[in-house]
Amino acid sequence: MTVFNVWAPAAARVDVEVAGLAVPMSAAAGRRGWWTAGADAPAGTDYAFRLDGGALLADPRSPRQPYGPDGASRTYDHDDFAWTDGRWRGVPVGGAVVYELHAGTFTQEGTLDSAIGRLDHLTALGVTVVELMPVAAFPGEHGWGYDGIGLWAVHEPYGGPDALKRFVDACHGRGLAVFLDVVYNHVGPGNKLASFGPYFTDVYTTPWGPAVNLDQAGSDDVRAFIIDNALMWLRDYHLDGLRLDAVHAFQDHRAIHILEELADAVDGLAAASGRSLVLVAESDMNNPRLVTSREAGGYGLSAHWDDDFHHSVHALVTGERQGYYADFGTIAGLAKTLAGAYFHDGTWSSFRGRSHGRPVDTLRTPAYRFVVFDQDHDQVGNRAIGDRLPATLAVHPHRDGLLRVAAGLVLTAPFTPMLFMGEEWGADTPWQFFTDHTDPLFADAVSNGRRSEFARHGWEFAEVPDPQDKETFLRSKLDWAQPAREPHRSLLDWYRGLLDLRRSRPELTDPRLDQVRVEFDEDARWLLVHRGALRIAANLGDSPVHVPLASGANGPGVILLGSDNEISVKSGAISLPPASIAVAEAP
Repeated sequence: MTVFNVWAPAAARVDVEVAGLAVPMSAAAGRRGWWTAGADAPAGTDYAFRLDGGALLADPRSPRQPYGPDGASRTYDHDDFAWTDGRWRGVPVGGAVVYELHAGTFTQEGTLDSAIGRLDHLTALGVTVVELMPVAAFPGEHGWGYDGIGLWAVHEPYGGPDALKRFVDACHGRGLAVFLDVVYNHVGPGNKLASFGPYFTDVYTTPWGPAVNLDQAGSDDVRAFIIDNALMWLRDYHLDGLRLDAVHAFQDHRAIHILEELADAVDGLAAASGRSLVLVAESDMNNPRLVTSREAGGYGLSAHWDDDFHHSVHALVTGERQGYYADFGTIAGLAKTLAGAYFHDGTWSSFRGRSHGRPVDTLRTPAYRFVVFDQDHDQVGNRAIGDRLPATLAVHPHRDGLLRVAAGLVLTAPFTPMLFMGEEWGADTPWQFFTDHTDPLFADAVSNGRRSEFARHGWEFAEVPDPQDKETFLRSKLDWAQPAREPHRSLLDWYRGLLDLRRSRPELTDPRLDQVRVEFDEDARWLLVHRGALRIAANLGDSPVHVPLASGANGPGVILLGSDNEISVKSGAISLPPASIAVAEAP
């Protein structure tokens, strides 16, 4: 006997149709607004709900959507899967190296099972965490996943729920943790949640439509929907962490913020399961309260993405200053971010037209609570043509050197580094914005809206890829033949060398921000980062420089890893050719 439950507080009658047979539901005792019914529905049985005699609707908490998010739901038994990771206990944030990938473009096949075949590449690279972009069921065959509708079901074209479990189990068998990107700040267009209850509110607005109801009437069950969903991924799929999309878009004015409530629930699951469970937020607020412990008045999240670090590196390497890059691009700015996590820590933001951010307490906040990168899905995919850093720098005379410098800055920084799939070999295949909306109105709005937006910024309409064109999706797939040939092979060796060094030298994972010291010369375009006995020297200029490793040094110092064969050290100074970086032992 399967028990079906659904929250539909405004309905006068609710039926669940199981394998074509309508079963009346009754009000659930002690659960305001909930309906319940039992029926013979073993795993693999299709079902749907009907409210007040209306159209059939998929279960908001459906564990499987074999016909897409608008079709019937299907029962599924999580206990049927045979796990082999019984001794797995997870990976703590401190010391982790994250690798972000999109299941549909990571391999040519575009499935989670095919991605398993590339996991040995990741272990050889030296990463410790695989971060999957969203896999919740969304319209069509392909897309980024941020317009999910069936938030409890795994997208069928990726392989469905068993495929995700096979992927996680395979990762754990190789010592890799798995984080999943989840989206709770909005639900994709065409969703039917409002038919069931007050999941949304018009008190607030968001860039994606109605705001999720986190603090108005009926919000108790909406919050439970989010928290139960998070626990489901961590418990039933053995995931090690969740990346929470754009938490700055949450509108929640209740005494206990949804993020604090979620962190508390996840900590409870971690204690009960004996596993390390991680919550990482995407946020542009530059607010250290997100990662401050609940005991100290914070939300108690494990980490959050630090866009300021990306902007600092990107603006220096590319010279771009448009939009939110306007305040970045100085060596001093990068030095500030390396030592304090944020560039905007209460300072004026010209892009926002106001002051922005709050300082990090560098004495008490470990650096690993900030995830840093020089590329990610947003910073590449939200460009007009989805050009990755190698393509952006294609005509730069020091392209290869700058790619090595960017990687070196990320992987020797005191923070938690993250790589974007293919970055490690300098993939120059684009990562473009692609969708497969089945509703013609949504499809047309996305295609014309995106291309018109970039046309207003000087791009020709036809130059901007059409998100709905399948070729846009196919162009974004990785080319796995590249790592075997130059210059990709040499760049891959550089990444592996950096990660080997990061594992072998505890100075590079030391989380004490107050121990990080940075020297720099703005005019000569070099900086020197002090990490214990190590010195990271980088030249972002077009001319050779000589960087003193230490004042009054008696010895020459030793180069542990350098991006260029012409790097040398003598008399307490390191000589760096243009666009180069080195890690040295201080004299």
